[in-house]
Amino acid sequence: MPGSEVPPKHPTPREDFEARAAATRHEIETRAQEARAQFDATQEKIRARTGRNLLAAIGIGVVLGAMFVASVIFKWPFIIFGAGLVGFAVFELATALRQAGRDVPRVVSTVVAVAVVPAAFFFHVQGLWLGTLAAVFVVTLWRLAELAFRPSHRTGAKAVFLDLGAGALIQVYVTFMAGFYLVLTGSDGGEWWTLASIVIVVVTDIGAYATGLRFGRHKMAPNISPGKTWEGFAGSIVFAVVAGILLSILMLHQQWWLGVVMGVLLALVGTTGDLMESLIKRDIGVKDISTWLPGHGGFLDRLDSILPSAAVAYSIFLVVGAAS
Repeated sequence: MPGSEVPPKHPTPREDFEARAAATRHEIETRAQEARAQFDATQEKIRARTGRNLLAAIGIGVVLGAMFVASVIFKWPFIIFGAGLVGFAVFELATALRQAGRDVPRVVSTVVAVAVVPAAFFFHVQGLWLGTLAAVFVVTLWRLAELAFRPSHRTGAKAVFLDLGAGALIQVYVTFMAGFYLVLTGSDGGEWWTLASIVIVVVTDIGAYATGLRFGRHKMAPNISPGKTWEGFAGSIVFAVVAGILLSILMLHQQWWLGVVMGVLLALVGTTGDLMESLIKRDIGVKDISTWLPGHGGFLDRLDSILPSAAVAYSIFLVVGAAS
């Protein structure tokens, strides 16, 4: 009828449900976008402060850590794991040195370095010494053979001596130092000392990173490693000592004071090794030895503090562990 009002149309239960679902979905998407934006902003702040992709670094660290623990506990697989790390690290360093102008045979250097790994594991210190000397000899002979049979590789006497020195440096710095962990793991009961020592070194790095990021103010060696601070170094000592005490009592079944000694010594040599690699990278002119491990750089960038700790860990084992 004219003038009559049309009653309002009420939504059906299905329409009401769909409207509520759409509103809920929109709210969830909005909150997810806000959370993602906040996460990206936080990641960018961390990246700006540390220069690393923290999530990638953590993920790769967890994977490598799990592989390491499994290999060292079952003992023999540590030969494969150690050979892989040594091989990649040697190839990385040889590549970086070649980019810096040194003519170092990468493949040969890698092959002889990997060959030293089982020699160190089965024949202990004698195998490590003889294997490293043989590796240096083969690399040197190869470079000299290139001079004789490949005219394109010929250069001045000074450059040749530098090339030979670079080839020997790789075997001593990576193969020989890392080999002590193979010697230690190959010893009776030594696998637990390897595990404890490397865990302490890793905890040292974490402690230095965390405390340096939070409290770092005073630079430790700005001309070598601008990111290192004295506050981070102090934190690394504390973390290492706590980890050393716990591992000494619970894993190695030794007195607590040994954990203090191990923590302090391994933290000191680990920091020294980190600075040593930073000095090499600065001399070569690179930020990372390679980019094979996102968030970490290269394999050698992860082994820098571990390499010099091997001889210290083995020495402590000889003095305390082998006698217990």
